Amino acid sequence: MMKVKLVRSMSGRLKSHKACARGLGLRRMHQVVEVEDTPSTRGMLNKVSYMVQLVEDA
Repeated sequence: MMKVKLVRSMSGRLKSHKACARGLGLRRMHQVVEVEDTPSTRGMLNKVSYMVQLVEDA
């Protein structure tokens, strides 16, 4: 499992990039969601890497 945080706004982005962020379960800025580490979720993260950030556990 990985924790992903939305750090940049989805407004004004490409439709496919918005769809990837929604597919990861991200709705709001600074929201953190936990997603399974699979090749499909990795691909979605790579596509919107400029908008999201992986959160490390303390």
